[in-house]
Amino acid sequence: MGKFDTSGLGKWSQERTFDVARKRIAEYAAATNDPIAAHRNGEVASPAFAIVPVFESMLEPVFNVVPKELAGFGVHSGMDFRFHRPIEPGDKLVARGQMIGFEGKPNGTPAHVVMECRTIDGDLVNTQHISVFVRGVDAGETIGELAPGHRFPDALRAVEPVATVAAHVDDDQTFRYSTAAGDPMPIHLDAEFAKKMGLPGIIAHGMCTLAFASWAVLTEVGDSDVRRLRRFAGRFAKPVLPGQDLTTRIWQGADATFHYETSVGAEVVVRDGLAEFW
Repeated sequence: MGKFDTSGLGKWSQERTFDVARKRIAEYAAATNDPIAAHRNGEVASPAFAIVPVFESMLEPVFNVVPKELAGFGVHSGMDFRFHRPIEPGDKLVARGQMIGFEGKPNGTPAHVVMECRTIDGDLVNTQHISVFVRGVDAGETIGELAPGHRFPDALRAVEPVATVAAHVDDDQTFRYSTAAGDPMPIHLDAEFAKKMGLPGIIAHGMCTLAFASWAVLTEVGDSDVRRLRRFAGRFAKPVLPGQDLTTRIWQGADATFHYETSVGAEVVVRDGLAEFW
């Protein structure tokens, strides 16, 4: 297998523009079962929608470093959004990204991609710290910076959550999400392909599951107001299948900080969840 190219670290991807339409915001909200009216009517984008304008820019910074023949081993393992303002209809956004570090380990290599989303005038709308894991491939060295931490505080396990939200993943959820998000990855759409990849069948997009968690947190502790959200993060722990039920539990942290976990039964599927409000 090819060697990781350290000369690609810190190399910005090509800039790509994205025109935000009210209809696209509303379609994304509907595809993630988001109950917040401002998202459903396209007035303002939900937190997870922020992945849509940068999606086509995500792979270039990865493959500036990771050999393309390892593409099938890479998985999206976590997100950490930092919001300066929400995305609104009529925005013309510019996205670019760079990989800034990786850590070779015997079971695989975690890597850190930073995406920027700006207005056409250069104002920063959000920064996204994306964790990637190259399964079973040891890069043989550690260089640069890994994604910022947001571990769930162990002390909170002895405390009752301040809110618990139940949700259901629909049988057609992955197909609806794929169209709304512009994410055509076949493990979410083709059961035969997913099984060849060692999965039990079609799995939900990690970002779709994170979107469920984001509206759960917003509705329960954020006044359903995305404009209050400063940071939203989580790590993907287990795949979610269409037809499963999700439970998001939310705990109060310090000041305007909340911690959450999303589970299917006893299995945590989004861990180390963090939400910070202005």
